[in-house]
Amino acid sequence: MSTPTADLLAELAEIGRDPVRGGYSRPGLGEAERELRSWFIEQATRRGLEVELDRNGIVWAWWLPASGDRAGAVITGSHLDSVPGGGAYDGPLGVVSALRAFDLLREANEFPARPLALVVFPEEEGSRFGVPCLGSRLASGALTPERARSLADADGVTFPDAARAAGIDPDAIGPDPERFADIHAFVELHVEQGRGLEDLGQPVAVGSSILAHGRWHVAIRGRGDHAGTTRMQDRQDPVVVLADAILAVREAAEQTPEARGTVGRLRALPGGTNVIASQSDLWFDLRHRDESVVRQLLEQITERIRASGEREGCAVELQEESFSGEVRFDADLRAQLEAALPDAPVLDTGAGHDAGVLAGVIPTGMLYVRNPSGTSHAPDEGTSDDDAEVGSVALATGLEALMR
Repeated sequence: MSTPTADLLAELAEIGRDPVRGGYSRPGLGEAERELRSWFIEQATRRGLEVELDRNGIVWAWWLPASGDRAGAVITGSHLDSVPGGGAYDGPLGVVSALRAFDLLREANEFPARPLALVVFPEEEGSRFGVPCLGSRLASGALTPERARSLADADGVTFPDAARAAGIDPDAIGPDPERFADIHAFVELHVEQGRGLEDLGQPVAVGSSILAHGRWHVAIRGRGDHAGTTRMQDRQDPVVVLADAILAVREAAEQTPEARGTVGRLRALPGGTNVIASQSDLWFDLRHRDESVVRQLLEQITERIRASGEREGCAVELQEESFSGEVRFDADLRAQLEAALPDAPVLDTGAGHDAGVLAGVIPTGMLYVRNPSGTSHAPDEGTSDDDAEVGSVALATGLEALMR
């Protein structure tokens, strides 16, 4: 008898716990994520799957037909990294459910009718290097190798150095069109991010689309000085501009129906209580169904920040770290999932995923598992053991239909 979904998740419960923030901090290519990837490889190997690490750091575990042919494969999986202080399910549920779905499929079939691969993507959250879905962006060509090699984390560790520590050659990263030319479909299962299924009384949904979304970094440079000796009218304080920037993001999103605007990360340098900062930085996130609305919001916010900088005598620089337009999942694939899961409602999401990035090169779809509170990217994120198992069964059902 194979291991239930909740029991597999329990094996990950102590890896990457964050005693300060609560929840889990599993930065991409960091120690906790590497430990989780090793766990997945051990689980896949124990099941007799053929495991490989591709040049972009994506782990593939293959279940092949008697012919050994990999052409026309169906793939499923997710990621194992997390945001700082994130929940236990965002990413790992999709990976664990892929293992569980494989177990259920193999119990009924010695060999698959079509190849199946369980996949684990690196640095999906972008919490370490600032670019979400870094592995799938590299593999699909949405991110250049040169840009990836230029990235560094908050501690100054470069992406090439972190990649080498994870067994990835940073000189070999880049688009992999030949690999994806042989993929028939990708289905990613994920814990629901937002509260839709609880109100509908259903445990599983089929995904329809992902809102357009992007991330930007604002660097504000002023003049450092002494907090006690510098008159207020003589200051060039970048933190004052930062404060207005926070309000600019919040107010622009509030005034636009269905928009989301978030400032989730701040920094003041050098960081002393009795020191006027010489530089402040913030990172913000904008989302809306319509890409043009996101761009309009960005322009509005940028104009306000620059005007605030001029008033304070500070220089403002804005850099786009990532952007994704609205993604509509493959219509034929979605229809097949809906036919296989007739009770599942169809929902969109404001959260980005590897399935959204790969939608540009292969047919992709998503399944969501009920999260009663709707909370995600926080310790309170959750689903019940029963719903986790229902999700794995739904994934197996959908995969079986696609593999016929």
